[in-house]
Amino acid sequence: MNEKIQKFKKHVIELSRNPDFVHHKWFVKYHLEIVEKIAMELCNIYKAADRDLVLTAVWLHDYGKLINFEKRHETTQTEGRKKLLEIGFAEDFIRKALELVGLMDKSMDIDLSTASLETKIVSSADGASHFVGPFYLLWWNEQPQIEPEELLEDDIRKANKDWNRKIVLPEVKKSFQARYDHFLEERGKFPEKYLNNRP
Repeated sequence: MNEKIQKFKKHVIELSRNPDFVHHKWFVKYHLEIVEKIAMELCNIYKAADRDLVLTAVWLHDYGKLINFEKRHETTQTEGRKKLLEIGFAEDFIRKALELVGLMDKSMDIDLSTASLETKIVSSADGASHFVGPFYLLWWNEQPQIEPEELLEDDIRKANKDWNRKIVLPEVKKSFQARYDHFLEERGKFPEKYLNNRP
C-alpha cells in the first residue's frame, strides 16, 4: 500500500508544479506537505484512524484544482478515481477516499464533526494548514488586482470557514487558537486592550 500512496503523491507533486496551475510555485511546500504533517501527528493521537486512507486523502483532497480549478470538486471525483485505479488501489479504498474528500468539499453544508475519524483528521489538518507559514502572503502575491481591504475581508471569511467548519478536532482547536487569534488581528480585528496586564 505504501508504494501505491508514494506513487500517487509523486504524481500530485508533479501536477502541482505545472505552470498552468495558479499556485504552482508554492502549493506543495506551503500547503500539501503541511497538511500531511498535521494529519500524521493527528494519526499518532487517534491511533484507530486508517493512516493509509488519511495519507491518500491528504494528497487527493485538492487534486481537481491541479487539473481544472473551476470544476475542481467534480474533477477530483472523476480524474482522481481514474488515477487511483491506474495506480492499482482497490475499488473499496478508492470509494472511501473519494467519499472523504467529497464530504470535505461540503463543509459549509454539513457538520463534519459527525463524519468519520479520517475525514475529521484530514479536514482539520487542511483547515489548520492555512494558519501555518506564508500561505496567505503567497495568496496575496497572486492577487495584485484586488484591493487590500477586499483581500483582508476575504481572508477573514476563509479563516472563519476553516475555524468554524473544517477544524473539528479539539486538539487542533487548542493548538491553533493563538494562531487564529493573531491571524484575525493581522486582518484588522483588534482587541479591546493590547496590554492585558493593565487595569
